[in-house]
Amino acid sequence: QVQLVESGGGLVQAGGSLRLSCLASGRTFGLYAMGWFRQAPGKEREFVATIAWSSGTTAYADSLKGRVTISRDNAKNIVYLQMNSLKPEDMAVYYCAHRPSGVGRWTDWGQGTQVTVSS
Repeated sequence: QVQLVESGGGLVQAGGSLRLSCLASGRTFGLYAMGWFRQAPGKEREFVATIAWSSGTTAYADSLKGRVTISRDNAKNIVYLQMNSLKPEDMAVYYCAHRPSGVGRWTDWGQGTQVTVSS
């Protein structure tokens, strides 16, 4: 099992930037893909971005392309989410997740970090 702890959330003005971090611990030798998701009040959790742990290949939600960048530090077992030009609609709890294979579900989740964007 992989334990995930997010950090870096907070209050930011519209147009500002934040960098979220997710520290992985536990069975990190088997990391395959890491991802970021978000959930706004009253809405379903949605995909933000994902990165393959070994190759660094990334994928993004179409609605967020160009404003977010996912990256990882393999040595530190940290995955980052850089978010720029933040909008009030980006306000949500952001979750880090791990998927242990190329297919299937995301099996490990962090507790989430709140991002609040003021207009």
